[in-house]
Amino acid sequence: QVQLVESGGGLVQAGDSLRLACAASGRTFSSYAMGWFRQAPGKEREPVATIAWSGGATYYVDSVKGRSTISRDNAKNTLYLHMNNLKPEDTAVYYCAARNSRYTALRREDYNYWGQGTQVTVSS
Repeated sequence: QVQLVESGGGLVQAGDSLRLACAASGRTFSSYAMGWFRQAPGKEREPVATIAWSGGATYYVDSVKGRSTISRDNAKNTLYLHMNNLKPEDTAVYYCAARNSRYTALRREDYNYWGQGTQVTVSS
């Protein structure tokens, strides 16, 4: 089992940058593919970016592609999401998730462990 704790959210202005972090504890972090999901009020939780165990394979939802970078430091048991040029539509609670596989997936139900989430609010 792995425990996940997100940090780095907050209130920012449109055009700003933000780096989210997810600290993992428990079983070997490198055993898991990881993902960032987000959920805006009244909407379904959606994948934002995912990364395989080695960091070699990544996926981004079209709405953040080109202005976001997912990365991981297996030595520090930490997952990151760096977002640039933030937009009001990026406002959501951002969740870190771990999957019992080294390879990524996009469905929420493919992930086994979740953090509590961190709020990101982008003002226009």
